[in-house]
Amino acid sequence: MPSTQNAPALPRVVIVGCGFGGLEAARTLRGEKLDIVVIEKTNHHLFQPLLYQVATAGLAAPSIAAPSRWLFRKQPNVTTLLGEVDGIDAAARCVHLTNGHAISYDHLIVAAGATHSYFGHDEWAADAPGLKTLADAFEIRRRVLTAFERAELEEDPERRRALLTFVVIGGGPTGVEMAGTLAEIARHTLAGEFRRIVPSTAEVLLVEGSGRVLQAMPERLSERARQQLERLGVKVRLNAMVTRIDAHGLEVREGGAEGDIVRIDSRCVIWAAGVAASPLGRLLGEATGAECDRAGRIRVQADLSLPGHPEISVVGDLAAAMSHVPGQAPRPVPGVSPAAKQMGRTAARNILARRAGRPTQAFRYKDWGSLATIGRNAAVADVPTPFGALRFSGYPAWLFWLFVHVYFLIGFRNRLIVLMDWASAYWTFRRNARVVPEVRAGRG
Repeated sequence: MPSTQNAPALPRVVIVGCGFGGLEAARTLRGEKLDIVVIEKTNHHLFQPLLYQVATAGLAAPSIAAPSRWLFRKQPNVTTLLGEVDGIDAAARCVHLTNGHAISYDHLIVAAGATHSYFGHDEWAADAPGLKTLADAFEIRRRVLTAFERAELEEDPERRRALLTFVVIGGGPTGVEMAGTLAEIARHTLAGEFRRIVPSTAEVLLVEGSGRVLQAMPERLSERARQQLERLGVKVRLNAMVTRIDAHGLEVREGGAEGDIVRIDSRCVIWAAGVAASPLGRLLGEATGAECDRAGRIRVQADLSLPGHPEISVVGDLAAAMSHVPGQAPRPVPGVSPAAKQMGRTAARNILARRAGRPTQAFRYKDWGSLATIGRNAAVADVPTPFGALRFSGYPAWLFWLFVHVYFLIGFRNRLIVLMDWASAYWTFRRNARVVPEVRAGRG
């Protein structure tokens, strides 16, 4: 296996992943006398909170993504490499790539993110794609738009009904946002475009295994979200556990463990119910002896490093991290983008502290609140303030959600284009990213 032949003149920091955590870590080390190598299996940084907008044809992919090389063009101490890590040799301080290359490091930050979890039923993935990457978004977009096209051709009423039944599994932010947007597409975006079907008759179901949607939010906001979804036309099924998914639909057990199993015929099922850490977490655990939790996340120390390996830090969705606020008991850190950014900055600063002989700092998570949009003029917000939590919903929450997401997008161009696309969609209900490479119009 080829390897780096000469030791770098400067200490090398290898960052695996260019998501929120990896990007912030690299940016925090701007201007430092370090050789920084960012390894990413795609060539771009992705703004995942708006990925569902690509999946539902509201935004084009370049609006929420930026080439990694472009992001670091003015940071000469960063080298970006396109590759996927499939092994870590902690003793030799080296990461191995699937292409056969090996990259040595003095410090390692692992920010490999998360993937889908089907709770032991990986066979469901083929019939119920999740949403983590641009490839996922393109596939979901193709399935959604193709379902309407196939329904226009279908003469059998039962087959047509199945084609016009869209099921989103999981009542978290992604599931809620996806279901609300699908209802808007059916009732507004596609109005008047078909001759043999009426798109507004499409049925959008949101299936959630617990007793409410958006469980991370206060119960009052959760209920408001459910009400707003139903006003948009989404049918919310709570306490409904999925027991089977196949190419023709799914089976759901309603009402708990003793409930009845109900069959739902659908040709478009979307998975938004489970998240698991990147498989790299298990590999890292085996290489270092670090403990993994049930989701495959690495249990890190207070300063985000690994026991016995202070040169390795884990951040973002791959880290089972705790927030250490003085005077308070440690609390689990949620798997959200602000937490990943904060962890990336903390890990980078702790590298500088170690090099300067200073003690490292425990990670302290600053909670910026929770937001979820349901659809046009509908959202919920839970924002902490010095005077207590500010909780609101409806149009004000939707405006707040909109401007927060535009603000955190990468680059002025992306912010401008997203604002223009959203303004156009608001006034016309149009979704301009509805082109798919191939429309398969065969019978279902």
